[in-house]
Amino acid sequence: MSFAVIKGAGYVLVHTPDMIMHNGTTQTTEKIVNPESEYLKALPKHLRKYEDVVNYPPNQTYIGEITPEKLAEYEMPWFDKKVENASRFGKYGEIMPQDEFIGLMKIADAFDLVMLTDEFTKQVKEKLNKHPLITEEMVSKIKEGSDLESIKEQIEKHHAEAIYNDEKLVGCVKRAHDVDINLNAHVMFENLVVKASGILSMLNLFEKNDIDPKNIDYVVECSEEACGDMNQRGGGNFAKAIAEVCGCDNATGSDTRGFCAAPTHALIEAASLVKAGTYDNVVIVAGGATAKLGMNGKDHVKKEMPILEDTLGGFAVLVSKNDGVNPVIRTDLIGKHTVGTGSSPQAVITSLITNPLDKGNMKITDIDKYSVEMQNPDITKPAGAGDVPTANYKMIGALGVKRKELDRKELPQFVKKHGMAGWAPTQGHIPSGVPYIGFAKDEIIAGTIKKAMIVGKGSLFLGRMTNLFDGVSVIIEANSGETETQGALPAEALKKMVAEAMREFASKLCEE
Repeated sequence: MSFAVIKGAGYVLVHTPDMIMHNGTTQTTEKIVNPESEYLKALPKHLRKYEDVVNYPPNQTYIGEITPEKLAEYEMPWFDKKVENASRFGKYGEIMPQDEFIGLMKIADAFDLVMLTDEFTKQVKEKLNKHPLITEEMVSKIKEGSDLESIKEQIEKHHAEAIYNDEKLVGCVKRAHDVDINLNAHVMFENLVVKASGILSMLNLFEKNDIDPKNIDYVVECSEEACGDMNQRGGGNFAKAIAEVCGCDNATGSDTRGFCAAPTHALIEAASLVKAGTYDNVVIVAGGATAKLGMNGKDHVKKEMPILEDTLGGFAVLVSKNDGVNPVIRTDLIGKHTVGTGSSPQAVITSLITNPLDKGNMKITDIDKYSVEMQNPDITKPAGAGDVPTANYKMIGALGVKRKELDRKELPQFVKKHGMAGWAPTQGHIPSGVPYIGFAKDEIIAGTIKKAMIVGKGSLFLGRMTNLFDGVSVIIEANSGETETQGALPAEALKKMVAEAMREFASKLCEE
């Protein structure tokens, strides 16, 4: 059976300035340990307007409107640069404003946990009715609003999580159980954000690639949150919850978790399911994490920068059976960080990069583009984490030098030719390899490149169950043009051959 192909990709960002202050872990922790913090007082002055977020070059790259190569032409820092004539809608997706997203959270709410004020409800329904991907049926799920006093009572007496827009209280998320901490209002807020941003990602995947949701067989959700109750914490299932809203009536699905590496794990799982013939069309999807909003905010404010971690990220990718056109996913060339790999940078790069290349008799230079941890350096450098993608490319290149596959003096050119400037928001799982899939698909089909490697890394030790790192990688390459049915005999011809062989065998038995 032939390899699965990448049929399409969708990418979304959601500008959530109020959620930075009220839901980002850095800020909510600061409120507890240092409520009179100078940082908290200064933060509101460092929030960007929606228009600034749309015009921001890395964000336009994320939704496919400018290429990674075009992004690299902008002089850093990028936060004071603008893309001319930028639009919220891009080639691969969109950048949604906060008020519309709050409305989408209500649409995603299957248990009447989201309460919105009358005034806000009317405003957001009017806006969502104009959205090209939000249907009337979806908007109809936003019922009549509530009065502000009822919402305040839920927050003050029943531990509901407040929802703000433009620094104004516009609603709340109620707890789903009186005792179960896994269903408290804070967790339900986070989970509804994941679901809503996952829905937006999948809707954009379908619209941008002309995909019928009823043709989807299976969904793999791979974000960093986990839904469940006290009896099965993290049991899921975001995948089917997202598929339900998006009209995937013929799909089932499940959640995959692996911290930052989960999307690449999910890509390999999807490709394997399709290659095995289990399903024809599998979507991998992930929503965003409110906890990561403003994660490096203190460093940004200290350096008089805007808070750049002000967007939720989401993506969706369709993996389908070979059509002879789209790039194939080489599931026979998988890199993996095993239990015995070790944690040294060289050991990690060897396991993820050179092991699959050796299996395919390829050199490091045979991969045209490596998509690694594609974090936006505009965010990470002021926080002291450096330029993460460039650091990865230098390590890959250094390994190439050690393997005598390129000369040391060629290292800078290798980084430029085989690497890319990072453009993804620091949402943990979102930067991990997958932001390039949309570009890779288009560039491979256009013949600009032939091979790309998607690399996902993760930090398993964050769960306090092991000290191990994690990581997987997979190569995608140009389609040979041959599908699994090409070259095969027609069914009728095959039947005739079998019948003739059986008759010949029977005849020989009779002669004996």
